[in-house]
Amino acid sequence: MRFALLLFSFLLLFPSGTEARNLTFDQVHMMPKSVEKDYYIWRFLCQGNCTASQAQAIIKDVNRLNKKLRESYRKKTGHTAKVYASGNGKTSSKAQRDAWLAKVASQKYFNTAITALQQGKKDLAILYFDKARRSAKKQEEADKASFWLYKTTGNKGYLNVLLKSWDVNLYTLLARDIMHIKYPRTITPKLSKKRLRHYNAKNPIHWAHIKKKLFKPGTNLQNLARGYAAEESIGVYTYIMARASHYRNIYYPMPYRDTLSRFPKKRQALIYAIARQESRFVPASVSRSFALGMMQIMPFLVKHIAKERGENIDLDEMFDPRKAIIYANHHINYLAAYLHNPLFVAYAYNGGIGFTRRLIKRPDYFRKGPYEPYLSIEKIKNAEAREYGKKVLVNYVIYLNKLGIPTRITPYIEDLTNPSETDSFR
Repeated sequence: MRFALLLFSFLLLFPSGTEARNLTFDQVHMMPKSVEKDYYIWRFLCQGNCTASQAQAIIKDVNRLNKKLRESYRKKTGHTAKVYASGNGKTSSKAQRDAWLAKVASQKYFNTAITALQQGKKDLAILYFDKARRSAKKQEEADKASFWLYKTTGNKGYLNVLLKSWDVNLYTLLARDIMHIKYPRTITPKLSKKRLRHYNAKNPIHWAHIKKKLFKPGTNLQNLARGYAAEESIGVYTYIMARASHYRNIYYPMPYRDTLSRFPKKRQALIYAIARQESRFVPASVSRSFALGMMQIMPFLVKHIAKERGENIDLDEMFDPRKAIIYANHHINYLAAYLHNPLFVAYAYNGGIGFTRRLIKRPDYFRKGPYEPYLSIEKIKNAEAREYGKKVLVNYVIYLNKLGIPTRITPYIEDLTNPSETDSFR
């Protein structure tokens, strides 16, 4: 296994081609079951030299089927891919089920409150915001409900509750704006430039092995993190350290200054904000839908950007964080031509510019009215884009301050109902 891992590292470090790099069945088969292996199974299935029988064999190694795997398998074999049992026999614990049910309950109460507000039933909304706050298991969910209790009651006691929160989120920053209080300190570690022989930042399989240790019960996370306390692995280091603190230590790394410092500071802050939310600065990240690298760019978009730039690249080049930054910046240039508020750019980066255009052109979103634009931010049906946008906006404001531009979050929210400041679609 170790030999196969070293061999694969060699292949990643020294690519043999441009547009596509061929993998062998054995190389892919030897990888540990993971989303990263799923990505390489997909690549193998897409190769012209992958036979139908090899496809039928390698599909059994898949950790989780997605649309890309299903389509490539059908194209190669003419059959529908089956889901094979992992064989580990694991089921969720009662505590995990209870936590999930509590989260669902809190979300349901909050959504009921938002619906009541839209119907002009403020008293009912207050009742359900309180239920959401009391049932919340995540700090951000409790903070969200507390903020809305303040908005609907005017009781500043809820702001004091938010000031005691350990989390850095949209609601705690807004509370500090209202109370004219400094933002909380966050951690931006400075690590040495020593080279780690046991770590290849551009190798997704290395990251898969690290995650296996990271989520293994009983792992000493601080000891694990110390093995990656270097500038080249700052994303891995802060990822592990945040988990070790149960996410109460809030890390805002600022890596790759050699590349980012070429851009204006506002663009630096936006790229940092997106990278932190997309991957926590882990260069070899792969999502379940095969978004790639630190900036989590989808394969179709990688190819589109490469074509616009007149480049032939292998998809694995997105695991080079500096290349990923350049491609993400190219895409953000396109988004920023139409969207001028970081929240809207974040929606488009996650959900697409078409989704964002349709959303903000609707007459019932981001217009003047009671509780706006806060109400529009909460009622977006696309939950992933909705929550992603909030987090990226918070990250953006924190990074602007770290880059020496004193910034508060409230003006970015209040601008959302002013089209001349936010977008070219309205």
